[in-house]
Amino acid sequence: MKHIFYLSTCDTCKRILAQWNTEGCTLQDIKTEPMTAAQVDQMIALAGSAEALFSKRARKYKELGLKDKNLSEADIRNLMVEEYTFLKRPVLVLDGQIFIGNSKKVVDEAAAALA
Repeated sequence: MKHIFYLSTCDTCKRILAQWNTEGCTLQDIKTEPMTAAQVDQMIALAGSAEALFSKRARKYKELGLKDKNLSEADIRNLMVEEYTFLKRPVLVLDGQIFIGNSKKVVDEAAAALA
């Protein structure tokens, strides 16, 4: 399975997708096609924790005062299911592997895996 979760309005996601060979991948714009709870659960299982997928850079993270709260894995999972902005982007799920976020190392590793 080759599945990419991204945000079409995000310039960083656009730049990264242009670098990757996305042929044969299912592209899911998480703003127009929300992630299902099952998809989030699958990503959490591959990543090893919900926190690994959770973006603390999201505007709503500050707006909701979440930095001052002690969030459990279940809380983080529920936030990601309810609101797409809490997912680190992009996320590539590729044959049992997961690549999360936009760091140069992750982007390069994902590009190599897709080649």
